[in-house]
Amino acid sequence: MPVERRRSPETASGANQLREREELARRAKSFGIDKWEVWEAYQQVKAKKGAAGVDRQSLNEFEQDLKGNLYKIWNRMSSGSYMPSAVRRVEIPKATGGMRSLGIPTVADRVAQMVVKRRLEPHLEPLFHNNSFGYRPGKSAHQAITLARLRCLEQAWVVDVDIKAFFDSIDHDLMMRAVRNHVPDRWLSLYIERWLKAPVQMPDGRLQERAKGTPQGGVISPLLSNLFLHYAFDMWMVRSARNIQFERYADDIVCHCATRAQAERFLQALNRRMQACGLLLHPEKTKLVYGRDTRRQESHEGVAGYFDFLGFRFKPRRVKRADGRIETGFRPAMSPKAAQRIREELRHWGFRQHTNWTVQQIRGYWNLPCGAGSSITEPFGVHVQVAF
Repeated sequence: MPVERRRSPETASGANQLREREELARRAKSFGIDKWEVWEAYQQVKAKKGAAGVDRQSLNEFEQDLKGNLYKIWNRMSSGSYMPSAVRRVEIPKATGGMRSLGIPTVADRVAQMVVKRRLEPHLEPLFHNNSFGYRPGKSAHQAITLARLRCLEQAWVVDVDIKAFFDSIDHDLMMRAVRNHVPDRWLSLYIERWLKAPVQMPDGRLQERAKGTPQGGVISPLLSNLFLHYAFDMWMVRSARNIQFERYADDIVCHCATRAQAERFLQALNRRMQACGLLLHPEKTKLVYGRDTRRQESHEGVAGYFDFLGFRFKPRRVKRADGRIETGFRPAMSPKAAQRIREELRHWGFRQHTNWTVQQIRGYWNLPCGAGSSITEPFGVHVQVAF
């Protein structure tokens, strides 16, 4: 018969006293943040990896005193004394040309932002519009592409919306009004405001104060950007353009209209709305698009015949019907820029020497959809062959 091992009264008493001391310490803090929240936030930051911030401390260096570093974050956040470091700005080339500015917080700041994100996201997620797909649990770019394809079949006109320097243009006052309207705890808005106002360290080492914008690269930035556009765009669409369907992935937006006149009126109204929210539409990238296909053969001057959305180009293509007939459809397929990026990446894989991978396995690596229309995935094998 097995002998039941029991803790001695002294051991049980010591464990109880330890739990009581931790509970008293937590209650003594200004804000109720559990140590396990910080630990779980760190695990998520670690999984995403990422570069060092202004302190040049990598994740490996942070882990050398992991217990002490996480305790500092918890202690300062719980007491209200946490102050974020400056954000390191780096410039990376954009696929469309030019440079994109990214803001990289320190590892400690990324952990702190993840603590806030984990608290705030469950309160905001039910609020967001069904046609918002970017950086949301259970939502994906493939869902947005599939829905855009179906709506392009129904309506001939598209307004391809591009917000100029969106992440750098977010108005702090409007952002904080939205945050305070929804945060369940005061400390969440306190730290979000501090992150918004944290200075930026430029590549030459100068510190630059920030009066607007949120760093594109911060853990909390995608959630804040979704909240901002929820009021600046999504809810405005519900109130003022209820009959116009749209898909939004962060700041990439596609809107569908029935006629050119409707599209032009909508674009004018949208331009006024963005200006009222402190944003500007890019004058060259924002455009009207006519979706020509077998049924729609009108001629329109000064209107684009295609648009790019989330790595796919929508344009007239030859498609095969179920009865074998060939017709023209306004369908998505891999955009030229996305195809070029894949070819450049494949050249570095060394497949000229040897590979056991099939084209289907390579397609799976790139996470390409397989059910949104044959025109999306069939050209992929061609790009593999071109790369070799």
